[in-house]
Amino acid sequence: MTANLVFLVIGGSAIAGFVSGLAGFAFGLVAMVFWAWTLPPQMIGPMLVVGSLGGQVLTVGTVRRSIRVKLIAPMLAGGLIGVPIGAALLPWLDPVVFRLGVGVLLIVYCGLMLLAANLPTITISATRSMLADGGIGVIGGILGGIAGLVGPAPTVWCMLRGYPKDSQRAICQTFFIVMQTLTLVMYSVNGLISAETLMLFAWMMPSSLLFAWLGSRLYLRLSEHAFRRMLFVLLLASGVALLGSSLRHALQ
Repeated sequence: MTANLVFLVIGGSAIAGFVSGLAGFAFGLVAMVFWAWTLPPQMIGPMLVVGSLGGQVLTVGTVRRSIRVKLIAPMLAGGLIGVPIGAALLPWLDPVVFRLGVGVLLIVYCGLMLLAANLPTITISATRSMLADGGIGVIGGILGGIAGLVGPAPTVWCMLRGYPKDSQRAICQTFFIVMQTLTLVMYSVNGLISAETLMLFAWMMPSSLLFAWLGSRLYLRLSEHAFRRMLFVLLLASGVALLGSSLRHALQ
């Protein structure tokens, strides 16, 4: 393991951890900028899950008072259904085309939302809300099972519902923790975590956790408006990253 690789692992996990602690997601988006060109996908996948999961578990206490099991349960149930569906669909789909489509959708939607003077909100009855939350969980699980994209669907949905930032973060972080734990178990069962990957975990986790905690402290100072706009910017950046990586693979 070279000094340059160690520097990229520690530096990438520190910056990704800070963004994740601040926004409640996007560890993978940021870390991929540092790791995509130096590490094989078989290592990057488990590293992204472990780095993100560690930060989520550490910082979810920031919004612990906003965690309501009754509100989160339908989305979790949907996610648990969706992940196996996504994994089953994976052999039948072109992941490059799939990521490109999701990237374009995020760019168009988040671009429009950033330009809008007033963000739209959806108001529905309690029963329909449970069904809709479950449906969004299924979508998030499917996207996660296919391409590891558990974040966009629940994040966008919570913003459309107009939830306060603490409630939104509580819902999304709980969803991410459960889905990423399931993914990590699947990685372990399938033998995708090698001794070398465990060594990389040891290098990345101290900086990832420290900077995730620092990001969560800054989160407490954000207004509702600033938090929402930050999420749209990060989702837009996710779309650009997905589009760019998809086009790069398509042109190879």
